Order: sequence, then C-alpha cells, then structure tokens
Amino acid sequence: MTESQSEKPAVSDADMLARFQNSKKRPPCSDTLGMRLSEVTQADKRIRMDFDVPKMFANPTGAVQGGFIAAMMDEAMSTCCIIASNVTMTAPTLEMKASYLRRLMPGPAHVEARILKWGRSAAFMEAECFDHEGKLVAKATATAIPMPFKRLG
Repeated sequence: MTESQSEKPAVSDADMLARFQNSKKRPPCSDTLGMRLSEVTQADKRIRMDFDVPKMFANPTGAVQGGFIAAMMDEAMSTCCIIASNVTMTAPTLEMKASYLRRLMPGPAHVEARILKWGRSAAFMEAECFDHEGKLVAKATATAIPMPFKRLG
C-alpha cells in the first residue's frame, strides 16, 4: 500500500469499527490503557480512540505520568496502521517523539491519530491527545516499519 495508491477500503468504516470494538482478541495492553476505538476514517487514514485513564496512572502530583500518555498515542498510531492495511499489516514503532503541552488528569481522554505517509519500508504517523474538555495535552510523531500481521507467542 503506497501513498499513490487510491484503494477503496475492503470494508466500510462502520464495519471496521465494529470489527475492532467486538474483537475477542484485544491485547491486554489495550485493556490496561482503557482504550476504546470510537472513529475510523479509512479514506483519510485517521482514527480516534477514547480512553478512560485510571487514577493508578497518576504521578505524585495527581496528573497522568507522561509515559502513559505516550503509550496511548503509540497505541492509536499502531492501530491506525493496522486498519489502513485492512488488518493485513502491523507497524512496530521504530522511533517516537512526544511533546507534552499541559497536564492530563485521570478520567476521560481521547487520541486522534493519522498516517502521514505509508511506504514499503516505513510509515510516518502523528497523534494528538486531548483531555475531557477537548484541550490539546500532547502531540507525537512516529516512524514505524510495516510488516505482515501475525501474532507472536
């Protein structure tokens, strides 16, 4: 799947969303993060994930520790790649840069992720994390390596 290809999605956005929401094979890390896929826009290679961030993710000040925010953004970008490939590819993260703009408190949050460019050897992605009021909390960019999807272990 290259950027120049204008492939029509194999399934509708609603069907892809339902496939992920009803999956019995959710990874434990998704459950730990409180993740729920809430929007899929395959034509734009974009998704939205909602999170219910638990209090156990808080640092001593009561705000969510930045590593958990990074994990939420990484989860969204990786899922975006899986969906963009029609669940045939995954894209392990090679590198990621996160910038934190304000604190995130435990509770509802969401991440919007999109693929900027998908090539044969690299995928470039970005994500933004928002708090329950819709205020931008953090931004991330990442590079990943597309490879055939298969479960390990």
